Amino acid sequence: MTAPSLILLGHGSNDPQVPQVSHQIREGLLAIRPELDIHVAFLDHCTPSGIQIVNKLVSRGVEEIVFVPLLLSDAFHVQADVPALLAQVRASFPELRVTASRPIGPEAQLLSIIDRRLRDALRARHVAELDGLVFAAAGSCDVRSNALVARRARQWATHHRLPCVTAFATGSGPSTAEAIRTLRGQGRRHIAVGSWFLAPGLLYRHQADLAFQAGAVAVSAPMGGEPEIAEVALIRYVIAAMDLVDLHQLEAADHEPAPVRHLSVVSA
Repeated sequence: MTAPSLILLGHGSNDPQVPQVSHQIREGLLAIRPELDIHVAFLDHCTPSGIQIVNKLVSRGVEEIVFVPLLLSDAFHVQADVPALLAQVRASFPELRVTASRPIGPEAQLLSIIDRRLRDALRARHVAELDGLVFAAAGSCDVRSNALVARRARQWATHHRLPCVTAFATGSGPSTAEAIRTLRGQGRRHIAVGSWFLAPGLLYRHQADLAFQAGAVAVSAPMGGEPEIAEVALIRYVIAAMDLVDLHQLEAADHEPAPVRHLSVVSA
């Protein structure tokens, strides 16, 4: 049985550094599972789009596709853009079996990347002391999505035993500068910013500028195409691909009753 094709669905941008991260993640996935058919598509601003990649795969005879959104929260793109893309694909190719996984974030495993990036930033700026942290994310108008990101921020702060304020570049919640001012109002003077951003897009650069203007001693770089992201994307793909399994077809092939499906831990 051929594994479904995998389409990594990333943010698009006119800045070439942003789509480049999606391609780096693809390379990381291929290093883990070179036998998989993996492609990159974008939700906006640049090509190829998801439907363009699907057209190409269907012309090759592909029958099953899993989209994995390279997004760090359950915000607007996940709730609106991804379902709209799935509806478009299903309407255009009714015989195609297609699904989308959960986004890669806010996965706790990705916090280790924030730590590495922040350590690099602290070394580069010769910072040896910290007494406060800001967890900076894109944010959205979706309260639940922001709450999930804030939960990751609390987990990160607990690990480092430092006070931490979550900041959002868009939507509700304090900006990065406001978060730093809150900590400075508590007497904190050595405040660093951990960046919950995948690529160095406009929102990231803006929050970094605001952070330094407000007195941050260091701001971590975006996560980029680190190995942990490829690992999470692979797990998301494996779990989503299970939904495409036709148990009746398996039963007919094996001449045995189909197994009862239970929730279980799935290894990539």
